[in-house]
Amino acid sequence: MSATTQVQSSDVPLAETALQSHFGRPLHELVTSSRTFPISARVDVQLALEKLFAAYAGARLLGLHAQYSHETITVAHLMGNRHYPVIVGPSQHEEIDIGEVLPARCLRMGLWLATDADMPFALLVSPGSFYGRPSGTHLEVAVPPGESGMSLSRKLLDEIEATVRQTATYRGKVISLEELDRYSGQGGALRVHKLRTVRREEVILPEKTLQLMDRNIRDFVRQRQGLQRLGMPIKKGVLFYGPPGTGKTHTIHYLASQLPDHTTLLITAEQVGLLDHYFQLARFLQPAMLVIEDVDLIARMREEMHGPCEESLLNKLLNEMDGLREDAAVLFVLTTNRPEHLESALASRPGRIDQAIEFPLPDDHGRRQLIKLYSYGLRLSEEVIELVVRRTERGSAAFIKELMRRAAQFHLQGENDGPLTADHLNAALEEMLFSGGSLNAKLLGAANIGQHSVQ
Repeated sequence: MSATTQVQSSDVPLAETALQSHFGRPLHELVTSSRTFPISARVDVQLALEKLFAAYAGARLLGLHAQYSHETITVAHLMGNRHYPVIVGPSQHEEIDIGEVLPARCLRMGLWLATDADMPFALLVSPGSFYGRPSGTHLEVAVPPGESGMSLSRKLLDEIEATVRQTATYRGKVISLEELDRYSGQGGALRVHKLRTVRREEVILPEKTLQLMDRNIRDFVRQRQGLQRLGMPIKKGVLFYGPPGTGKTHTIHYLASQLPDHTTLLITAEQVGLLDHYFQLARFLQPAMLVIEDVDLIARMREEMHGPCEESLLNKLLNEMDGLREDAAVLFVLTTNRPEHLESALASRPGRIDQAIEFPLPDDHGRRQLIKLYSYGLRLSEEVIELVVRRTERGSAAFIKELMRRAAQFHLQGENDGPLTADHLNAALEEMLFSGGSLNAKLLGAANIGQHSVQ
């Protein structure tokens, strides 16, 4: 912040004194306006503040410190607190992971003092807090009383919000909320997931599945503005279903890399208590893709639920999906291994799921493609490939991936520079299907594979 002058704590030891000196009037006469931005906007808020105060020559930044902060610190907390005053000291910054090489640096708590056309104003930034739990970034503008002051505070907050929405630090990235040390249903810090890049040719699915996915996700996103001009809804729900290991999560990685204008929010089964926070983030960060994996753990049939708490999570999911405005640019992708266990309301009620897409076990052609994909640098003869195709009937993509890795281990163990042979694959199949017993086969998604070795 080149235009910001840092004030030393010896100059202004108390935040109250700084405010009094800046405004030159009783502090109880000031009028404040505030907005709280979600956790995901913290870096963007920092950038917006830097841009805003770069335009105010002589603006001063005070680093603030509160001994106790179990609630959000506001301008009112800066005044008249003789027991635990908010003091001025060094500016403290926290490093935030944004998925780049270097983290972003964000001010923890501070007070800007500036003047706009001879009108003094102050802007406080502080962590939003609810009983000591982070809830976002709190901004509060203090101005002298009167219509001019109120207009200035509204202008400043609108300018900050507009900059925040344009910046979108997490656009094109995959994020999730990190739960804190004790469960309370409140959102913690954000985690940026560094997913591997998945190319289109690495998505091995039946042509019908690929066409459905393209029509309901890729083409839908491309046509969203046209649909909106027609007054049609632009939110959409898609359900991926099929046996374990058939590529549902793998495909989500592909979709995330193919939607650079979207922020992807990843919800796992254990985070269902944070659903309302995720939906708030989806609204704020739109266009967004909200992924709920293993939704059957949330939306089981009612007779399988063991209490009102579990049923309330299902209702919360349905209500949140239905509660979003139709013009919300949010794409829901739900996954399940057990579609038969889903609550019928989730599977059929309009406005929640618009298209179910099956991820079946790969057929002969699919397994052939998977073997070639997961052999990487290994050489395989067409004869060996065809033998593996026959002996992995009803095997999942995940099983074939592990089979090729296990065969590669046996190949490397023999220190053989030649091609992968049937013997290597026999050894791998023996270990995966027989040595570990029926449980190991189930864990590998291979319970339905015929108990034969490659001949």
